[in-house]
Amino acid sequence: MTLAPLLNAPLVVQAHAIVALGLVILTVVLFTFKRGSRVHRILGWTWVISMGFVAMSSFWISTIGQFGPFSFIHLLSIFTLGSLVVNVRAARRHNVKAHQKGMKSLVFGALLIAGLFTLLPGRIMFEVLTGG
Repeated sequence: MTLAPLLNAPLVVQAHAIVALGLVILTVVLFTFKRGSRVHRILGWTWVISMGFVAMSSFWISTIGQFGPFSFIHLLSIFTLGSLVVNVRAARRHNVKAHQKGMKSLVFGALLIAGLFTLLPGRIMFEVLTGG
């Protein structure tokens, strides 16, 4: 394992990766607190803002570039941003079931599945984990 590939990457890639890794940790912490509590709401907003940052920052990362500077992963970023709005709205309207289902879908799809794609050969996180 070596951090050199990440440290040599553009700043936007570094920030994107660090915040995404932080989101994994924050997700675990968030699920340990009682739903609806003050701490859950504070951590939840932190999670939403962080996830929004990760989704937005992806538009400045164009290493795959299937369609000009964009790729299919950018469709996930658009979906993520829309889902964040829908899921926050569900929470504010006290639609707990919709909020829980939507946020769990985001954790699974936008965080875990997208995170696994970063471990494919040729990607920076693959190089970090395997030592290049």
